Amino acid sequence: MLEVASTPMVLVAILGTVGVLLPLLGIAYKGRDNTATNNLFATISFAALAVSMGYIGYQFVDGNIAASALFSDEVMSDDAFGAFFAIALLIVALFTVSGSFAYMKKHENASPAVYYSLILLATIGMVLVAYSTDLVMLFVAWELMSIPTYVLVGFMKKNPSSNEAALKYFLFGALSSAIIIYGISLSYGLTGSTNIGDVIEGYANLDPAMMPLALLSVGMLIAGFGFKMGLVPFHQWLPDTYEGAPAPITTLLAAATKKAGFAAAIRIVVMGAVALNTDWTLALGILAVMTMTVGNVAAIMQKNLSRMLAYSSIAHAGYILIGLAVAPHSHLGLQGSLYQIFNHAVMKGAAFIAVAGIVVALAVTHIDKLAGLGRRMPITSLGLVISLFALAGVPPLSGFWSKLMLFGGALDASGTLWWAPWLAIAGVLNSALSLAYYGWITRKMYFEGETQKRVAEPRPVIAVMIFSILFLVGFGVYPEPLLQFIEIATPIIPGM
Repeated sequence: MLEVASTPMVLVAILGTVGVLLPLLGIAYKGRDNTATNNLFATISFAALAVSMGYIGYQFVDGNIAASALFSDEVMSDDAFGAFFAIALLIVALFTVSGSFAYMKKHENASPAVYYSLILLATIGMVLVAYSTDLVMLFVAWELMSIPTYVLVGFMKKNPSSNEAALKYFLFGALSSAIIIYGISLSYGLTGSTNIGDVIEGYANLDPAMMPLALLSVGMLIAGFGFKMGLVPFHQWLPDTYEGAPAPITTLLAAATKKAGFAAAIRIVVMGAVALNTDWTLALGILAVMTMTVGNVAAIMQKNLSRMLAYSSIAHAGYILIGLAVAPHSHLGLQGSLYQIFNHAVMKGAAFIAVAGIVVALAVTHIDKLAGLGRRMPITSLGLVISLFALAGVPPLSGFWSKLMLFGGALDASGTLWWAPWLAIAGVLNSALSLAYYGWITRKMYFEGETQKRVAEPRPVIAVMIFSILFLVGFGVYPEPLLQFIEIATPIIPGM
């Protein structure tokens, strides 16, 4: 039985207690100054997230985190794999709360207590997804993550764009949940268990006549989780949702919920590969190339900064999928995926928080209106440019090393997969293609527009920009500590 003092249970206690208490505090503080209450609730939420991350760090230092394992006899595994994703997700949640300080001040009619409470509850769901080793627990955590985000996307209920985004997100999300639960029901019917380890054992000894149903169950799980990851062809909802959602919430969707989707997908893909002895690599490789290419080509044609970054997120899901495609044939594959996942959390999180700061200060997202932004909002612009170049994999930023490991994993698998080097070539070409629209944004901000008066940049946004710059440059110049963390977090996959 999972101990009460285990990391996931402690995180649930901290975030859940604060998340439930915030609406009650909102009732107590009703009618008071909106700015003061917003700052109070944001500070409490930030503190809860920071304490949660500090607890995980303490557990690592104290040696209480078990080695990474994809499977366990319990419904959750208190291991380095889950802790790795939990840290990445908590960083994004901290970014989101920081970006919301100034954003919520602009919306006095909104309820800050409910808003921050939903962020914390969604974070609990994401963290539990990372620790789950049981399909039912995975689904419950998935819904706990998804339902608050449906509300958060449509939180500005008087904004038609926000309502449209929430409706599309909810409809696609409900469909993906139905697909996931049907896949779980098939696996339970075939094996009599929902524990992922037991399901693998049951599939390994399955009657050959039942094999088509087993393949269908795993395929449906991959499709359901592919929705949240933004993989092609499950990506249609993503650009409209990212554009219409409140700017800080877009950060949570792009940089956090996608990571939770990959945490679930890693277990499911491994389940399909190990238990069914099925070679998914070519299918995943084709899906990776399609996803990164569609994302980058579509991003070039966008005029809205949020939509452009949305399509960029789709492309990066394709990069991460390269590592999963070659994982059975190269130890660098899964490590590269985890490295890119962690970097992407910071890179994309910083980019969308920069957008939130621009929305608060200037109320614009159209790229043509960003002319001269480098002089008007210098720190926000610098943070945005650094994150964009890191996303493109420009050295010496941290994003360069994660892409190098991903593409190196593809080349390393060439001994057994003749097509694996083509994945690396496709990744390099797509990274070069992404520089076209990243460079376009940079040119607009620094080389176009007349000299205009500098505007006040939200201080919490500045703090996020400084952190992201130090992270991306620091771990780009000296990546060794992060590489060691990735190595600890990468599980040893049996039979692969």
